[in-house]
Amino acid sequence: MMNGSGKVMARRLVKQLGPRLFSKSTITSGVGVGGLVESRTGGSVVEWMQRPVAGVRYASSLALDKGDKVVKKQTTTGDAEKKESPETAITSYWGVGPSKITKEDGTEWKWHCFRPWETYQADTSIDLKKHHAPTTFLDKLAYWTVKSLRLPTDMFFQKRYGCRAMMLETVAAVPGMVGGMLLHCKSLRRFEHSGGWIKALLEEAENERMHLMTFMEVANPRWYERALVFTVQGVFLNAYFLAYMVSPKFAHRVVGYLEEEAIHSYTEFLKELDMGNIKNVPAPAIAMDYWRLPPGSTLRDVVMVVRADEAHHRDVNHFASDIHYQGRELKESPAPIGYH
Repeated sequence: MMNGSGKVMARRLVKQLGPRLFSKSTITSGVGVGGLVESRTGGSVVEWMQRPVAGVRYASSLALDKGDKVVKKQTTTGDAEKKESPETAITSYWGVGPSKITKEDGTEWKWHCFRPWETYQADTSIDLKKHHAPTTFLDKLAYWTVKSLRLPTDMFFQKRYGCRAMMLETVAAVPGMVGGMLLHCKSLRRFEHSGGWIKALLEEAENERMHLMTFMEVANPRWYERALVFTVQGVFLNAYFLAYMVSPKFAHRVVGYLEEEAIHSYTEFLKELDMGNIKNVPAPAIAMDYWRLPPGSTLRDVVMVVRADEAHHRDVNHFASDIHYQGRELKESPAPIGYH
């Protein structure tokens, strides 16, 4: 414990030095005057880190602006300002920093939203014509609910399939996240495993989000289409949440039929590309890496793999609904994790 004079000295030192952001330097010496820790990074640079006994830890609330972060350091000639890139400045004494990842060919991996081990080659040979014929009341309700949503979508987007795909993915990425979250909470309440279904549904949500990240590179939605996303997503998220709480088998059946409609939409997208009505531009770089597409791939190849993904999601959700129809829970059947 410091006496009264020690605390006064510490306060004066902190006031003179001002707030100091932590750097990536390692601590090479012990406790200094007034409860401060001295750290040397080499040369004449001396940085000070404030211990909890001296007050607030400034770097624990580090926030970066859009521009470069200005970091002040104490040198032998006084305070000097040094600009660092956001990636460098964001590294704090917590030790959580960006890791360097490389591809198989040794080049640096540039995507932060997914890693090389999360990439895959889509199975485009999957049967696209599979259809679950509605027989029960809930099935028919799910089927016609989805069909009723298609009419306003066709009227609004017409032949603008790029923006249509973006809107579709902002909705399609919601069910997996909602279902995974509710299963997660259920698993916690009941102290039981989920059979892998939490991970399977979250994988679906992430895959759909990656579709959106891809189409953002080739489509330019108008301002009112962006505004529409807020409205549709807000309504659909809450509606699907309530539907899943009341009847998971109905909710999964709705998604199964939504995926069938997605397959139809992407098939029409391909027709427009083949007729030349939509320019078949080179595949975005993010799509090349995510689906491991070969060099020279185009937008048509991207639509092909996205359509295959939707067919797999169709199968998973109809399968989940069938499990509930048999009076069983999802955890009783192993989840199709990694089913692409």
